Amino acid sequence: MQEIRVELTKNPKQKPTDESKLGFGKIFTDHMFMMNYDEGEGWHDPRIVPYGPISLDPAAMCLHYGQEVFEGMKAYRAKDGRVLLFRPEKNMARLNVSNERLCIPLIDEAFCVEAIKKLVEIEKDWIPTMDGTSLYLRPFIFAVDPHIGVHPAKQLIFMVLCSPVGAYYPEGLNPVKIYVEQNYVRAVRGGMGFTKTAGNYAASLKAQDEAEKQHYTQVLWLDGVERKYIEEVGTMNVFFVIGDEIVTPALQGSILSGITRMSSIELLRSWGYNVTERKLSIEEVAQAADQGLLKEAFGTGTAAVVSPIGELKWGDKIMNINNGEIGPISQKLYDDLTGIQWGNLPDNMGWTVEVK
Repeated sequence: MQEIRVELTKNPKQKPTDESKLGFGKIFTDHMFMMNYDEGEGWHDPRIVPYGPISLDPAAMCLHYGQEVFEGMKAYRAKDGRVLLFRPEKNMARLNVSNERLCIPLIDEAFCVEAIKKLVEIEKDWIPTMDGTSLYLRPFIFAVDPHIGVHPAKQLIFMVLCSPVGAYYPEGLNPVKIYVEQNYVRAVRGGMGFTKTAGNYAASLKAQDEAEKQHYTQVLWLDGVERKYIEEVGTMNVFFVIGDEIVTPALQGSILSGITRMSSIELLRSWGYNVTERKLSIEEVAQAADQGLLKEAFGTGTAAVVSPIGELKWGDKIMNINNGEIGPISQKLYDDLTGIQWGNLPDNMGWTVEVK
């Protein structure tokens, strides 16, 4: 395993004094991790250096052709002082799934988990302590070859940034309003919908802008072929409680395999719930709402953890879900997931990794 070189900052930043005003992704810590890839040499020179601008050639391929992937993770401070990561090996495995699809050289997953742990250990004083706060971690890889031409990169950089954060949505745990997109397409099977790459999010901006104009928090995407089957919200996988069934769209290549989605399914099934991964049409959800069978809906993701959905707008039809209030399943899932993540509940699933 390569040795990680460490250069500590000589100009530490002022840390936030009011953790209730952290927002999300607006503040960055003193240090970042970097590692280079060069064809023939592989991944090399892993290092932790002071946070700051990086130098890029104007012809860097990431700027022209979008060869870039990323992940989202968090570090949590338990009340007993421990610093915990949540299933970091799953994030690094998913990063390699994205790498493979975008012709990016695979990383050593175990080494990268250790690098992230080392970075978090150095930045541990940046981890906020207020309930609901954490240190968001953003690993990402981008092509830097100075070349105008479409081909897989031969030079890349892997970086990890750290950001102390509060709730992702302004609503916090209050139910969010979701706009069902009917005109635009985010991804199709055979494309890159199952990866975490910048292009997927660029493709979502137009619909997100329209949703915000109508005072909705996020966009729910339908499949790109028939425009009828539910896929995911821009920042979350989605679940619907219909009768005695909890349904989430099956992974068929056009939506992200969420770590929180996976963990939620495992927890819900361990509690005895009937969780089904299958095709789910927006028409079925609308009919369930009309028949009084749509009991809850919620999204899951690293940023928001669990976010209850209180309203869906599909064309002219507005579906009010559980009177716009958080439901018992959403609440229990949030309580147990965050309880495990923050070390307040026993981790019977073996999901947390302590940063030494």
